[in-house]
Amino acid sequence: MMNKNQTHRTRPWPGFPTPKSLGTNFGDANCMEQLLVHCANAIETNDATLTQQILWVLNNIAPQDGDSNQRLTCAFLRALIARAARIGSCKVLAAMANSQANFTIHTHKFSVIELASFIDLTPWHRFGFTAANAAILEAVEGYSVVHIVDLSLTHCMQIPTLVDAIASRQDANVSPPLLKLTVAGTTEDIPPMLDLSYEELGFKLVNFARSRNIVLEFRVIPSSYTDGFANLIQQLRVQNLVYAESGEALVVNCHMMLHYIPEETLTLPSINLNPSSSGSTSSYAFDVASSSSSTTPSLRTMFLKALRGLDPTIVVLVDEDADLTSNNLVCRLRSAFNYLWIPYDTVDTFLPRGSKQRQWYEADVCWKIENVIAYEGFQRVERLEPKCRWVQRMRNANFRSVLFGEDAVSEVKAMLDEHAAGWGLKREDEDVVLTWKGHNVVFATAWIPA
Repeated sequence: MMNKNQTHRTRPWPGFPTPKSLGTNFGDANCMEQLLVHCANAIETNDATLTQQILWVLNNIAPQDGDSNQRLTCAFLRALIARAARIGSCKVLAAMANSQANFTIHTHKFSVIELASFIDLTPWHRFGFTAANAAILEAVEGYSVVHIVDLSLTHCMQIPTLVDAIASRQDANVSPPLLKLTVAGTTEDIPPMLDLSYEELGFKLVNFARSRNIVLEFRVIPSSYTDGFANLIQQLRVQNLVYAESGEALVVNCHMMLHYIPEETLTLPSINLNPSSSGSTSSYAFDVASSSSSTTPSLRTMFLKALRGLDPTIVVLVDEDADLTSNNLVCRLRSAFNYLWIPYDTVDTFLPRGSKQRQWYEADVCWKIENVIAYEGFQRVERLEPKCRWVQRMRNANFRSVLFGEDAVSEVKAMLDEHAAGWGLKREDEDVVLTWKGHNVVFATAWIPA
């Protein structure tokens, strides 16, 4: 601790940005990002004094009820404090994190109705739903049985929109296809969270489909992203011959879930596969876990190759267009800061301050920021990759991209018209990308076996 004579210094703190380098506007996003970077460096070098000094500045310029830049910075501030407390670099910070309730993230467990209306607030998920549904409908045209494997962060909230689309396009003289829906029953608590079991959710989906005159069969396969959905792949392999003989379409819908599968920056020896958590574990997971070779493909790569082996009719991959895979904290912080300003900026356009939905929305973003900043190794599950890298992964797994047609683009544009003017759509090769004020947010890609 400093004594009274040390509280005011005539020279800047070591490594601390000077007023000249920061500029005079402490509310500027670039200034706040630079302060966060200096704070992260101080934590990593175990400089508790400098860490506390920068945190004091951040705490005064970034209130949790401020503007979008201040709320974003406050979330990173809390994440850095959580990191300092976790690695034990500063006892004062650990005490601060443990004693102040406002550093605790309270994520909401949604009812189905709450989650459906919550998703409708923004194109963040609706964009992927709309683009994917259009691609799926075109791919399964003429099939009497459509099997959908839904790997979705939003707990099947896309399925009612797909059922509606199938029912709306159905010819009165032709029977609608039988829908088989398979989901991976993951147990991990990743926002948004649902307050009911997958069995209860399946019952609701079956009833909804029936109300639209469509027969839906629902199945849950206990499986986890931690081992590359190994049990799900194994169960689908067992039934693969059935698909081929019956001539049913196999649709794999991946909506913001695949980036939780471990990739190359997570060193393989730290992966602790637990077969008991997913029933049985397929051979590809064991192969990866047992090898210490630096050339061994990641679980992410192995999953996509295993998926290709199922010969699906179509694979739709939708995810957030950012890179959060760096093992360097500062690089990861900069990348996250320059992407996650978007949800804070957009929330001001559709939710008033103090509303419960806004609290839920920002708590989910805070959870993501804390996971990216405060955790390492297997506990850091938010490992987003940009579109270009996913495109290369899919091509390496022997998939060929499919162009989104004009119908898909028109439907996405019509959906965006329901939201704030800042949202936009652009095409990149065969893919479509959701933008906010010109910045890439979410991409949608469609693939068939090459």
